[in-house]
Amino acid sequence: MSNDTPLIAWLPDLIFAGGRFESGLALVCDPSGTIVRLAPLEELRNERRINLTNRAMLPGMINSHSHAFQRVLRGRAEYRSRDAKVSRDSFWTWREMMYSAATRLTPEDVYDASRMAFLEMALNGITSVGEFHYLQHQPDGTPYDDPNLLAKEAVRAARDVGVRIALLRVAYARSGFQTEQNLKQARFIEKDPEGYLKNLEKLMHDVTRGISPTVREGSSTQQPGALPHGRATAPSAWVGVAPHSVRAVPLDYLHKVIAHANQTNLKIHMHVAEQPAEVSACVEEYGRTPVALLQTEGLLSESFTAVHAIHVTPKAIAAFARTGAMICACPTTERNLGDGVVPADEYFKRDVPICLGTDSHAQIDLLEDARELEYHLRLQRLERAVLDRGSSPTVNEGVSRGEAARHEPSSLAAALFNCATINGARSIGAPGGTLEPGKAADFFTVAIDDPSIAGAAPDDLLACIVFSLARAAVREVVVSGQPIVSEGQHLIQQEIVERFSDLQKKLWG
Repeated sequence: MSNDTPLIAWLPDLIFAGGRFESGLALVCDPSGTIVRLAPLEELRNERRINLTNRAMLPGMINSHSHAFQRVLRGRAEYRSRDAKVSRDSFWTWREMMYSAATRLTPEDVYDASRMAFLEMALNGITSVGEFHYLQHQPDGTPYDDPNLLAKEAVRAARDVGVRIALLRVAYARSGFQTEQNLKQARFIEKDPEGYLKNLEKLMHDVTRGISPTVREGSSTQQPGALPHGRATAPSAWVGVAPHSVRAVPLDYLHKVIAHANQTNLKIHMHVAEQPAEVSACVEEYGRTPVALLQTEGLLSESFTAVHAIHVTPKAIAAFARTGAMICACPTTERNLGDGVVPADEYFKRDVPICLGTDSHAQIDLLEDARELEYHLRLQRLERAVLDRGSSPTVNEGVSRGEAARHEPSSLAAALFNCATINGARSIGAPGGTLEPGKAADFFTVAIDDPSIAGAAPDDLLACIVFSLARAAVREVVVSGQPIVSEGQHLIQQEIVERFSDLQKKLWG
């Protein structure tokens, strides 16, 4: 390797590797942003050193389910409906508020809303996102000249913030079984699978080549701090498929989309059993629940992630276990919408992997989603540590009062953190998830003297981070070896916030 492109050594106080925090190590990456090794400090030679004093380093988190444009809705639906015909508020009444925003956003608005969502993710230590994208057309349903214009705006926003993005292009064919088309969904609809797949292939081609939408006045496609296009070995953007749900995609359409994904090795995400009404409608149409339909039709696989999967039976959970399919839980959105509680304990018992998403962005804090996966069950079961599979402090005999007890790190905290990292990387095909040689140098740091975790010993630190970390404790975020957040600030944070604030004033007055 030439002298002008040295290896880079990041030197925090602690590195989370091999399931625990270790001291005296440096993370060494090459100029392409790939981890070369975790090296003892005494073995460093000519690497360019970056000291991260008073920091603990962890692998970047993976947000597996996002609707970025819905960031504009935060705080706008936190009231009871005034409509006398509405007996109770639910996901379905919230959806009407979502439509009121979705029908008014311009392509540049989608970009600004997406940048805001992705900025907030970056500030929380999220380095990759699965964007479940279903805004396709103009508000009246007429396609843009480029049918992937709005998808490309989301990709452009992610690249300009510096996070990786899996653009999960949504297939959406109808409003529901024997349901008249809702004109508010006109932007979502692609009625035939052939048209959807044609647009998908074009998007894959353009994203691979880094083709962005036409730049409009006042916008920028490459901001300071963005992940450099084409420099890193690991991709900054890629494409997957996302049949919206069984209510929105009829079975023949669903078969064609998933068959294409399997043939081309694409990840598959789909809303499954989020609401009881969705389950009932599926039984009415097919005589089977959504999971039973997917399983008996041979549509579940290791490439499949079922988003939510709340209202399921033991047979459904067994079907996920047999096929290797994953679950994406979105606890902060699921509690906000009153969806229900993901039966994570039953999934854990059957070794069904769970990843996490922030979905509607009522809150963007993936560690909060991780802890709520456990906390929601505590409220239901009236007990603690529901998802723990066997860890507890082990006190040595003869340890006197006042002496520190030795114990293993919390396996519960590790399991929840794996949901936010390793499992998320598998779900969307992200190149990170762990800090080990050959993986992308995607990581974040926390200040170990932050009041929310101060005083934690290395063996307790992960539990403190998972269950107690304040967002302000996240200090640096690095993607492919390139800093996108430094000292808790993104390089273009002010401009993103100002543009988003202007958008909110335009939308809501």
